[in-house]
Amino acid sequence: MSRKSQPQFRRILLKLSGEALGDENGHGICPERVHSMAKQIREVRSLGVQIVIVVGGGNIFRGLQGSERGIERATGDYMGMLATIINALALQDALDKVGVETRVQSAIAMPQVAESFIRRRALRHLEKGRVVIFGGGTGNPYFSTDSAAALRANEINADVILKATKVDGIYDSDPKKNPKAKRFTRIKYLDALQRQLRVMDASAFSLCMDNKMPIIVFDLFKPHNIKRVVMGEKVGTLVSD
Repeated sequence: MSRKSQPQFRRILLKLSGEALGDENGHGICPERVHSMAKQIREVRSLGVQIVIVVGGGNIFRGLQGSERGIERATGDYMGMLATIINALALQDALDKVGVETRVQSAIAMPQVAESFIRRRALRHLEKGRVVIFGGGTGNPYFSTDSAAALRANEINADVILKATKVDGIYDSDPKKNPKAKRFTRIKYLDALQRQLRVMDASAFSLCMDNKMPIIVFDLFKPHNIKRVVMGEKVGTLVSD
């Protein structure tokens, strides 16, 4: 078998926004979308790739938006963390139904519904072929799920962060507003910072840059795109050294 017909990554962290689980407006939980996502994940897992997932909670509640409406910021952030647990359980249920053994680990202790995050246990699950979903963000207010993704990817020695979005990569300007916007196939960390391209929030991006954790930004909603990225096709934008 040629190298190109084999997965290019052994262990990946897939970062999903909460909106990816929602309806067309990114609200609530859409069972059809969650099921479709589960099938894409199963497709990649069947290649022997180890998968961990960090999911956001924006389809249910965003702490920052709550604080703008009068909710105390830390309280709002904890509410957002709980929203990510709801999404993690929904995705776990969908994965179980398509035959993928899955574990949810939470940064906030809630033993009735999820394991607490323990790095060595997560690694053991991966070795046994299970998908691990990390919920609850980092467990701390003022940190986004992007920060959780960067942190967990480094903790479990992932080869890459796959950041799933609604667009097919990183552009030099908003492609919805500028039809002449240029898409990058790859870009260096410092160039992305200097151009103020919003790949991730600053703390998450800095953590990836400091630890040379590559990021691939790609369009989740094109069929089989996760597999295409894993197989090394030129999909999306690579951010690296």
